[in-house]
Amino acid sequence: MASPPPRVSLATLPTRLERLDRTSALLGLDLWVKRDDLTGAALSGNKVRKLEYLCGEARSPAIDADTLITCGAVTSNHCRATAVAAATLGLSSHLLLRGSEPAVPDGNLLLGRLVGAETTFIDPVAWPERAERMEAIAVALRAQGRRPYVIPEGGSNAVGAWGYREAARELREQAERLGLDLAQVWHATGSGGTTAGLALGFAGTSVEVCGVAVCDDAAYFDAVIEGLVAPQDPRARWRIVDGYQGAGYGRTTPEDIAFYGYVAKREGLILDPVYTGKAFRALVLEAAAGRVPRDRSVVFLHTGGIYGLFSFAEAFASPS
Repeated sequence: MASPPPRVSLATLPTRLERLDRTSALLGLDLWVKRDDLTGAALSGNKVRKLEYLCGEARSPAIDADTLITCGAVTSNHCRATAVAAATLGLSSHLLLRGSEPAVPDGNLLLGRLVGAETTFIDPVAWPERAERMEAIAVALRAQGRRPYVIPEGGSNAVGAWGYREAARELREQAERLGLDLAQVWHATGSGGTTAGLALGFAGTSVEVCGVAVCDDAAYFDAVIEGLVAPQDPRARWRIVDGYQGAGYGRTTPEDIAFYGYVAKREGLILDPVYTGKAFRALVLEAAAGRVPRDRSVVFLHTGGIYGLFSFAEAFASPS
């Protein structure tokens, strides 16, 4: 896709680029954080950048959708953002959610329900069929005269990747104004779209895009990202940082919780156990092991996830 697809305005941009002074001193780095957790309130996080382009295509005259369909975990940031974006644009939404319906919804599910999203729950065993299940929902809606638009998990396709292609341009401009020599951009990788967009946005530069796998593994994400970037720019490069999935997707440990609390107290930076917490911990541990450049600037892309914290309230309340 050589030129950007249609775009709607949903995010509060540009997001801030801030130096983490205390963590920089501790690790001996020049460490900055790109605050994409501040893209909005109900629309906070990285997904809204992708949704600007996905919703732009959905609202194009050729499609003229009236309903957005997407999928994710019960606690999905992407599903919440899609539901809020749909309501903002006067559209309906239908979420296919992996897991069981909770007795009392909280966090992202609560917000999705609040803005009117319809929900269908699917057993994790059937999750490999998610694309077929979403298409079945779309077929049923078309039979009712509706005009659905299906968004893949995480908004991770060639259209959604434009969100972080543009975010890379935004970050490059900010770094230039501040006189920073960027070496790496670290972030959480859960479906591959953010990594793909950054790889495209930094293609042909010396900046290394480092995506920390929070699920699956490097081989899986390399294949997904290659499929998104190769047709657009063969110069795109990235590195999947493996081995920090911890207890697994959406799972945490007392040690993890203690680390997130430490960062919150030290920097006022709120990390979530599913995505940003694992990615930031990977960056800290890799830096402590001497595997992060000390002579150039490093950026941590904070992709949000604050509402997902509420699903871990019990873990945070328990003594570590």
